[in-house]
Amino acid sequence: MSATARVVAISGGIGGAKLALGLYRALPADSLMVACNTGDDFEHLGLSISPDLDTVLYTLAGIANPDTGWGRAGETWTFMQALESLGGETWFRLGDADLATHVERTCRLAAGEKLSAISEDFCTRLGVRARVVPMSDEPVRTMVHTDEGILPFQRYFVQNRCEPRVTGFSFHGAGDAHPSLPLWEALLADRLEAVVICPSNPFISIDPILAVPGLRGAIGDCGAPVVAVSPIIGGRAVKGPTAKMMAELGIPRSARAVAEHYEGLLTGFVLDESDEGAVGDLPCLTTRILMETEEDKTTLARQVLDFAGAIADKVR
Repeated sequence: MSATARVVAISGGIGGAKLALGLYRALPADSLMVACNTGDDFEHLGLSISPDLDTVLYTLAGIANPDTGWGRAGETWTFMQALESLGGETWFRLGDADLATHVERTCRLAAGEKLSAISEDFCTRLGVRARVVPMSDEPVRTMVHTDEGILPFQRYFVQNRCEPRVTGFSFHGAGDAHPSLPLWEALLADRLEAVVICPSNPFISIDPILAVPGLRGAIGDCGAPVVAVSPIIGGRAVKGPTAKMMAELGIPRSARAVAEHYEGLLTGFVLDESDEGAVGDLPCLTTRILMETEEDKTTLARQVLDFAGAIADKVR
């Protein structure tokens, strides 16, 4: 793997993984780094679970479940069936093949390895030439403030199916965390050509990353274009609770509101043709951003990279 990256993608899970795959195909494979949200991480059944890291890893490796976007293709569920028969917790489902990832990660963390080193080794073993790394090697946990109290993210998202009304978020441990070393080095590297904020939920996928001390500043000062792709199309989220959260927080469900959420950080913004409109003085690319096919992912990635290149002079 290369020591630095030409492009750093900032990503959550399923939506971000789609664009990350497009970037992986559009770029020389070893020139991409995907920095993943770990605010969704949690300990379950004694195991360290990293949902967004794994979703991106499986997607780039070509082994993600094509129907769900998460988990592994061809998964079996013998473990969960046996666990249920014993009265165990089954609200968070772990497939048999996926379970191996969590067991190996947990063992290696307990032995003192860093999450970033484990993640990069998993990339190598699964034939992924891009670098998939966590935002931090220290634990950061997203807490969702709701009308039913403060819920750990996975309890809100999976167990409660995003039903409680959201009033805000906090990121436990963020203040004591540090950017993972691979990500920090990539953002400081002279060869960096672009930072792409993938179309992930701004509040629960990107904000936890920006909450790690030093990361927002490093992204803003990296000397390369910082381009975000909207997760909102025509007032709706393609997948997940983004639009629901915006409505509950009193934020307009619009691409413009997403761009404004990242105020002061972006050099450019990519929005769907159905949402055409100016976002202040921010350079915008209007195109079709819905990624329904494999070709859509690569096409959008190339458009984003071309757009970043076209506005590069604005940050130099």
